[in-house]
Amino acid sequence: MDALGDLLRGVRADGALFNRAVLTGPWETSHTEGAALTLVSVVHGTARVTAASGEPRVLREGGAAVVCTTDPFTLASTDDGRESELITGAYQLDGAVGRRLISMLPPLLVVPSGEDCLPILELIAAEVAADRPGRQYVMDRMLDWMLACTLREWFDLPDACPPSWYRALGDEVVGPALHAMHDEPSRPWTVASLAARGQVSRAAFARQFAELVGRPPMAYLTEWRMTLAAELLAEPGATVASVAGQVGYADGFGFSDAFKRTRGIAPSGYRASLAAGRAGSGSLRAAG
Repeated sequence: MDALGDLLRGVRADGALFNRAVLTGPWETSHTEGAALTLVSVVHGTARVTAASGEPRVLREGGAAVVCTTDPFTLASTDDGRESELITGAYQLDGAVGRRLISMLPPLLVVPSGEDCLPILELIAAEVAADRPGRQYVMDRMLDWMLACTLREWFDLPDACPPSWYRALGDEVVGPALHAMHDEPSRPWTVASLAARGQVSRAAFARQFAELVGRPPMAYLTEWRMTLAAELLAEPGATVASVAGQVGYADGFGFSDAFKRTRGIAPSGYRASLAAGRAGSGSLRAAG
């Protein structure tokens, strides 16, 4: 199981909005676009980022901030007077898995500085400044790359606050069960079979899982299956029956009941809403 990879499933930039700015002297910019997720990266110099609530945080060269709220935020100069070069990229996330990522992250997370992401930043800066064929596609993929790099560094910070299940992966009892559920979501798991992965009794496993993850094991499994199902339902040609089998349900009826109970809408209705959203988006692009 790649925990970060699972969080990023379905998160894919498509026509992302980019901005490159080279700023000198005292400066401040306000961002009120209301994007679902905005990535701010510092190519050179420094910057101060302040979310709607919270203390200002300083970003240095190679540093990045991920803003997971539609509330306004500001970027401003620091007191060192250096020229700063910033890149911002904004996602409009509308998939269920994308919403899951946002729900797992704080409104503002910061990697103050980092060398691992700097080469990607320089490539992005060069692409933003260029006007070459396929520019938008290349920039979209670079934004995905940069987001993954930033989150990977943030998860490794000692003061980071990743979701509880992420930390539970390292537990010798709960970890093996989480790996199993994510690696084989269609398998007919039971509390007993998951407890066997950790080599403990059902009662001990259920108690420890709930303590570390924050919900019972089967409730977590259902939520994960429905998250995957929402992604699969968005694929062309997907049917309720085919998706049901891929997430561990023998027939579409039981799957439909679970999906509606979890998501508040039947799978067929969910697919219809996705189709309507895509049609509306296409109309807006055509009009533009």
